[in-house]
Amino acid sequence: MKFLIIRHGDPDYTIDSLTEKGCREAQMLAERIAPMDIKAYYVSPLGRAQKTASYTLEKAGRTAETLQWAREFDTTILAEGIGPAYPDGRRIVWDMLPDYWTKEPLYYDKDRWFDTPLMKEAGMEKGIREVWDGLDALLEKHGYRRENGYYRAVRPNNDTIVLFCHFGVTCVMLSHLLGVSPMVLWHGFVTAPTSVTTVITEERREGIASFRVNAMGDISHLYVHGEEPAFSGRFCEMFTNEDERHD
Repeated sequence: MKFLIIRHGDPDYTIDSLTEKGCREAQMLAERIAPMDIKAYYVSPLGRAQKTASYTLEKAGRTAETLQWAREFDTTILAEGIGPAYPDGRRIVWDMLPDYWTKEPLYYDKDRWFDTPLMKEAGMEKGIREVWDGLDALLEKHGYRRENGYYRAVRPNNDTIVLFCHFGVTCVMLSHLLGVSPMVLWHGFVTAPTSVTTVITEERREGIASFRVNAMGDISHLYVHGEEPAFSGRFCEMFTNEDERHD
């Protein structure tokens, strides 16, 4: 089975939708995804993901099921020491300064990263498990039931399913499938708007499957049209690049 995880287009967070560029990106994405043989479409409940999906769904003449657990993973923590604060004095968990989180070994531990006092105060484990449980339910619906660190191929198949969602929750899903701390993924990777992350099952022994990332953050549909990827999700390449996001 192929699992395509697609980030929404360039966002306008003030209205939870897309910018003009984001709509253009989503149209280019639709040209790529709509002709594919897709078993099922799923989408986050948030507006920017719904808008991105709408172009593909309209072009393909399909509908998508909305998954509440696939909304952006927006749990916040106290911002003191980890970076500039939002107006409420907190900060999103996957936006920590590197000199803060890298000095704590627990953050690299796939089983204990949410045991730090900061993560416990935020109730991080509850939010993480909600996503993991939602993902496992979705995969079982399509024939793959989780058993320990792998999946039982109950109904193995070559189907392709698509989920339109967000960067933060994508990393939470990948952490579960790959058995790694999401802290490493949140802070070490980025997926551009409308990028496609492809995860494919491997069943090397009958009935025992694992998921492997074939491509992460693919934006070839933009390059085909000469469209530069949006900067959303990234920070300044050099501190002196004043026109790029710092915090």
